[in-house]
Amino acid sequence: MDLLNTLVDKGLRRELPTREEALAVLATSDDELLDVVAAAGKVRRQWFGRRVKLNYLVNLKSGLCPEDCSYCSQRLGSKAEILKYTWLKPDDASKAAAAGVAGGAKRVCLVASGRGPTDKDVDRVSETISAIKEQNEGVEVCACLGLLSDGQAGRLRAAGADAYNHNLNTSEATYGDICTTHDFSDRVSTVQQAQAAGMSACSGLIAGMGESDADLVDVVYALRELDPDSVPVNFLIPFEGTPLAKEWNLTPQRALRILAMVRFVCPDIEVRLAGGREVHLRSMQPLALHLVNSIFLGDYLTSEGQAGKDDLAMIEDAGFEVEGTDTTTLPEHRRQGCGEGACGSEDAGEDAEEPAAAAPSDDTRRDLVSVRRRGAGTDLPPNA
Repeated sequence: MDLLNTLVDKGLRRELPTREEALAVLATSDDELLDVVAAAGKVRRQWFGRRVKLNYLVNLKSGLCPEDCSYCSQRLGSKAEILKYTWLKPDDASKAAAAGVAGGAKRVCLVASGRGPTDKDVDRVSETISAIKEQNEGVEVCACLGLLSDGQAGRLRAAGADAYNHNLNTSEATYGDICTTHDFSDRVSTVQQAQAAGMSACSGLIAGMGESDADLVDVVYALRELDPDSVPVNFLIPFEGTPLAKEWNLTPQRALRILAMVRFVCPDIEVRLAGGREVHLRSMQPLALHLVNSIFLGDYLTSEGQAGKDDLAMIEDAGFEVEGTDTTTLPEHRRQGCGEGACGSEDAGEDAEEPAAAAPSDDTRRDLVSVRRRGAGTDLPPNA
């Protein structure tokens, strides 16, 4: 297939594909799916071998967010029956993080709901970062606290944060359809502030919100222009009680094509399989490891994920290996300018016809969304 040969050649050279080529990946048929996965897999192995980086989420503050992001179970007006609690104490957050590190996680992601942190919140998170770093040698810490104000990125970096996550989520043209309390440029600005402070930027997208192929390509090209070190690809988890509860637009095959497109556009960037993989990829999750080089271990912010031991078994059975703290995530050419410790150690077209989305057999699939009831904010042990 000439398209795939071209994309592999470009990926091995770190050359940006055209938008028409990216759209053509999304338009491939299910009969061509394994060829697409194999081609993108060549690019993934060129830059990351067979390593899989594990990341672990700690939800520092859950629910009661004043923003109206339609996809989020923690949004203003959400009726989703999720865990709601205020800030975890630094010691409690550190204990939750330790469970993920013990399960093999190389990076701990500290997340808090809200528009953005106050200066007091930054102090609180800084204490948590220090506690985690003191107790877990070599672990990376990524903060995800919303929109940053002037000076806050520098304070987080000084406290030891290696990275900052703030996703673009969807294309600039359609951002107003999913959120009205802030805009696309606010998100871009926060990612740029993190980079300017010396933190490794982590920014990604959410697929499955009813967007077009052109929207998906637009957001991935916007991410490529921002040049983050990691790109999480989330698949919408349609929580009951949110405006997007009925948006069941993805099939496993569609999800794999999206991941392949992201890999071709971001060949040497850490592509992370994030929220919703269990919901939408289901039994085809192992195939995704040929496209991504990073996943979240265990549970997510407000939903439960696959058992940590099953994640590890899946990685081993698929012939991949967990990336340790003594190995390198990013290729050497991408480590220039990264925050200290953030990039690992030194060792190691618009006219394309858009395919119709396959209709799911069940419009609600409530059986696939499991609200988190364990780990941070509860008395039950975490899943790691």
